[in-house]
Amino acid sequence: MHQPTPPSAADDRPFVDVPSMSSEPEREPEREPESAPEPDSESARASAGLPRPGPGSGPGPELRPGAGPGPGRGPGAPSPGDAGTPPRAAAALDGFGPRFPGGVDRGSPLTGAEARRSSSLGPGRPSSAEWVLQNRRPGPAPGYGSPSLSSLPGPPPSHGRAQTPTGPVPPPPPRGATIPGLRWSADLPPAHTVMICVALPGLAISSREEGQLTGRGLEGFYRAGRRVLSRCEIRVAGREPLAVQAQMIAADRARFVGTLRTSPQAGPDPDVVVERNRYADGTERITLHSAASRPLRLPVEVALGTDLADLGAIASGNAGPELPASVHGSGLRWSCATGNASVTAEPPPADALASAGLLRWELNLPPGGSRSVELRVRPDGAAPLRAVGRAATSPLAAARAEGDDPTAAALLRTSIEDLQALLLRDAVHPADTHLAAGAPWRCGLAPADALVAARMALPLGTGLAAGTLRILARSQLTGPGPQSGMIPGPRRDAGPLLPPQCTGTEATLLFPALLAEARRWGLPEQETEALLPAAERCLTWLLATAGDDPYLRDPHSGGLTRCETQAYAHRAALLGADMLDACGRAGGDGLRQWALASRTAFRRDFWVDDLGGGRPAVARAPDGRPVPHLSSAAAHLLDTGLLGGGAMAPGLLDKVQTEHLARLLGSPVMDSGWGLRGLGAKEPGFNPFGHRAGAVRVQETALAVAGLAAAGFEKEASSLLRGVLAAATSFEHRLPEMYAGEQRTEGSTPLPHPAACRPAATAAGAVVMLLTTLAGIRPDAPAGTVTLRPVRSAPLGEIGFTGLRVAGAPFSVRVSRLGLAMVEEAADGLQLGA
Repeated sequence: MHQPTPPSAADDRPFVDVPSMSSEPEREPEREPESAPEPDSESARASAGLPRPGPGSGPGPELRPGAGPGPGRGPGAPSPGDAGTPPRAAAALDGFGPRFPGGVDRGSPLTGAEARRSSSLGPGRPSSAEWVLQNRRPGPAPGYGSPSLSSLPGPPPSHGRAQTPTGPVPPPPPRGATIPGLRWSADLPPAHTVMICVALPGLAISSREEGQLTGRGLEGFYRAGRRVLSRCEIRVAGREPLAVQAQMIAADRARFVGTLRTSPQAGPDPDVVVERNRYADGTERITLHSAASRPLRLPVEVALGTDLADLGAIASGNAGPELPASVHGSGLRWSCATGNASVTAEPPPADALASAGLLRWELNLPPGGSRSVELRVRPDGAAPLRAVGRAATSPLAAARAEGDDPTAAALLRTSIEDLQALLLRDAVHPADTHLAAGAPWRCGLAPADALVAARMALPLGTGLAAGTLRILARSQLTGPGPQSGMIPGPRRDAGPLLPPQCTGTEATLLFPALLAEARRWGLPEQETEALLPAAERCLTWLLATAGDDPYLRDPHSGGLTRCETQAYAHRAALLGADMLDACGRAGGDGLRQWALASRTAFRRDFWVDDLGGGRPAVARAPDGRPVPHLSSAAAHLLDTGLLGGGAMAPGLLDKVQTEHLARLLGSPVMDSGWGLRGLGAKEPGFNPFGHRAGAVRVQETALAVAGLAAAGFEKEASSLLRGVLAAATSFEHRLPEMYAGEQRTEGSTPLPHPAACRPAATAAGAVVMLLTTLAGIRPDAPAGTVTLRPVRSAPLGEIGFTGLRVAGAPFSVRVSRLGLAMVEEAADGLQLGA
């Protein structure tokens, strides 16, 4: 047991003893028990009460590339009010969020009979809206979630030529990415009411009201998806400090301030300030500042506890009770069959009471002085956390913005910090990094989201894109079979109007497009050459799957053709052909011919005429009839991609159709005042909180702004841009992946979505795209040129960017209030294009 620290010799006045008001009796410290054996074998797992390994089992919420978690294995306990009922099955977490076993997922794939019915509608067939309803599955209300790949009847999909009545079986998802029959829980702990510090694989989740970690909800310190500390409550002189402020200081750090009055006779003014700095790496620094006129001796107690639960179990409400502690060195330690964790303190405590989970100090504070205690929590044997984004080798440049609108500078700075906090290294190839999809629910690799975010972050350098492409190239399916060339990815919910979609298709089409654009931004030729074979396999898959059809159809819905998928495929074909030609590879002509046929057919088949001038359909049913609803998927039609010489690729819409679409996206039906709605406000099924049914998704708003600006519709682009910036102020410049699509009114603020990740990779990357769109940077590094197409209306006034990267060198540009752009720093030899 450690003795209290003696009073400082700097002040010889007697200390005022502030008595503790705690009623906790003195207890003798307990010896540390022997560690439970690790369940390394099947018999050990059985003796520890753990389930036998099987499909879907895993190590917890996955924070490593290519892997996802299994069900939480923490001790289960019924929720209050659920006495007599078994605990709900634990959630599995991956790059697409938490999902729960049991029940039928509303977004489950169609059975063979349903698919045949949807593809063989004859005379007297139902309307397109009825077709959509027929092809939905019963389940929870429309919302955000990830359906399972593996609920198709019959054996699980293989890499071979297995077929179903609806067509080829989709590629399997990344390891641990799906579990059959998963759905969302109505009791998912809300994420919008907490502060999340991120430095993956570390998280620190705290209540917004005060700094105390009580173990309720999601609160606690996490490492690789396991809660290593759930409770950390401070008492000074037997009382909890009065919370006065809680704020995020950086992506990985939160600061909490509380006050105390040590002498009630001294009046209402507090004389002790308790400051807590909490870090995602598992460190908490507690500092007491004295404003008293005399020296103080303050008893300080920190109550600690943990359940060592997986995040999936916590999301399911099955975290279980706290574990008993043991004294360990200068702190406490907890053990269970699935892991161990410990907290060490500096300076060592005077008392460590294992039975109460309590550490105690007697701190001497001279007048105006301060004393600190630092706690470090981590799993046993784990090294100190070294976040990828904090390393000197971070692939993201620390760009800055400055100008007339201060929101832009704060938003860009925060978004880049969030991107750095979400970086993860490949477990086998540590030089390669990728972005996790978001915290707290999506701290794993989601291939499509990782590619989208890497593309949006290209103004910060090509290193992230290169690492992401290399990681996904290693997961690409090869060999014979219809899936050869695909990037695996699970299916996800597509909203109330359409069946779920395969993110593997999306990732496969994004791969060559990202490589082509990264090359324009300055990806070295040798790195491009190394990734070209994987890109060629993606493009070969595209042409082979489409065949003689001008569309890339969805095999799971009997031939449903999605607007969004056609935009991805058309861009991949054109950008891929341009890259193949530039690199001296064959195949470009075939891709251009298919893109031309697709463009011609799309303008004819996907345009729905109406009194307002028409709109693009969100999809075409298997029998060819359009599903005419207006959704944010139409924004992808404006995202055509960058070719050589600063030119944009042709789009799927003609000039008149593009003009009509621009007017629709800028109307109050789609523009909420806070950004672009996922579904038009007048459409059936509109839900302002629906993930793809009305909520504002920052990623698609950024695509719309960039596409509208490139097409010359600056008024509409500026309105959407200003809406997102206004929303960012309410979210403390850390945008979530989505928020409610309620109409903006005077004095209102955007409503947060309780299940949204914040930070999220696509939202943070979207900010980079949104702001750099103002300068219209279009590089062609292989040709040694960069073209500027600024937004002439200068919606944010003067704005300048420093620290961007083009052609592997720093790049700075400034846009004046007149909308004129000027390069201030660039790579040697880089010329300004026409």
